[in-house]
Amino acid sequence: MIHFLSLKKINQSFEIAFQDKMKQFLEGGLYILGNEVKQFEANFATYCGTKHCIGVGNGLDALVLIFKAYIHLGKLQKGDEVIVPANTYIASIIAILQADLVPVLVEPKLDSYTINPDEIEDKITSKTKAILPVHLYGQLCEMKAINEIAKKHNLLVIEDAAQAHGAEWNGIKAGNFGDAAGFSFYPGKNLGALGDAGAITTNDDELAEVLFSLRNYGSKVKYENEILGVNSRLDELQAAFLNIKLKQLDSENDFRRNLAKRYLSEIKNDKLILPTYDFFKNHVFHLFVIRTSNRLGLQHFLKDNGIETMIHYPIPPHKQKALSDWNNLSFQITEKIHDEVLSIPLNSSVSKTEVDYIIFKLNSYNE
Repeated sequence: MIHFLSLKKINQSFEIAFQDKMKQFLEGGLYILGNEVKQFEANFATYCGTKHCIGVGNGLDALVLIFKAYIHLGKLQKGDEVIVPANTYIASIIAILQADLVPVLVEPKLDSYTINPDEIEDKITSKTKAILPVHLYGQLCEMKAINEIAKKHNLLVIEDAAQAHGAEWNGIKAGNFGDAAGFSFYPGKNLGALGDAGAITTNDDELAEVLFSLRNYGSKVKYENEILGVNSRLDELQAAFLNIKLKQLDSENDFRRNLAKRYLSEIKNDKLILPTYDFFKNHVFHLFVIRTSNRLGLQHFLKDNGIETMIHYPIPPHKQKALSDWNNLSFQITEKIHDEVLSIPLNSSVSKTEVDYIIFKLNSYNE
């Protein structure tokens, strides 16, 4: 079976470095907010080109804390509206709701799957205070157009960069296009930890100061709590592993882009719709997502031929039981995407022989 993603293979080349770091970690005896977290925050801020990085527990917390920090600073009020793509993983929307803000869904473009800037202004009201563009599957949103809309209407821009580590446009990396950004280092991400982990990037000194406190019970000095915060600190050991893996992020992204180019040039089957890609660095292919009208048939065909696939994602947020008040809403482009997408293996754990076989089987599919 060709696995969709083998984390064991992905992390195999780091094992010796991990073991050395683990030994240092045990000998150091400092387990919470130690030097590894500080070093990773400095390294990742430098990598993204931002002034600050704040390590947190996971990607969802990163977004929630950004919104709560802006509420604390008075730049957002509970009940304010946040523009967010309808076509996203539900975490983007949960983050808005957990901060007592109101998500306003906007359709994506069918060719890019990311939020359609042309649809944003129609959804802006006097209550709209922010836009949350999601760099879905590793592809940057149209940030120039989005930032122009935000500037025109005086809106905050908070990037959901959970899937886009290292994606860049005109020399600017994901995490540095808006006022703040949330990252996830879930193990399957292009930069993945060995457990849950996340981070926030920003150039805003005031926001960063609040976030450093919010993630740690609202405390800057031990046992002195200035605001009501949470416990969402980047784990010291995960930070140590991420410091090791960050050095290889660009090569992982290059590998994925090159593999995507092979798929795009060699998969030739009119029953399949391939993703659009302009061959620049604005896409890091966290996922390679194809579309077909008979997704179940294709998925079964590939499974019968030893190729594992995944669906990202099978149910759109507005049709989820957890958001039952929205179940009668209609977002036709989003629903079409969720009905047709299928992700095929694309990462550095897939061998050239396996890629040859995947391409051969996709070209032979005729159901």
